[in-house]
Amino acid sequence: MILHKNGSRPSLEGPAECFTGRVRIDPIQLQAQEPSRVTAALVTFEPGARTNWHTHPLGQLLIVTAGKGWTQCEHGERVEVGAGDTIWCPPGHKHWHGATSDTAMSHIAVTEMLDGRNVDWLEPVTDEQYLGG
Repeated sequence: MILHKNGSRPSLEGPAECFTGRVRIDPIQLQAQEPSRVTAALVTFEPGARTNWHTHPLGQLLIVTAGKGWTQCEHGERVEVGAGDTIWCPPGHKHWHGATSDTAMSHIAVTEMLDGRNVDWLEPVTDEQYLGG
């Protein structure tokens, strides 16, 4: 068993090449422990912050824990999400997620590694896409 005490690992800043705005990543399980492939993190988006468009080779489960956010699948409508909502993004499904323009949002992201990766980052979400235009 591996126990990580709350607050024993530092928060990470979401890198600008993957996110727009201020994003904090709190590790839950950033590296899969063989033979498991599962990784997880608590991700907090400040108002206006969001991911780039991206896909996951084995899909992604999001569990919204606080606030309000938006998510959108390629060719789909932007959808509002809130605390208690869960979102399943199928493998290879292009999407983005983040906070609304005036409310922060936190979610737990659970993914699996495939050949050493759990995400494929793509282009930034434009302001027009983000605002639902």
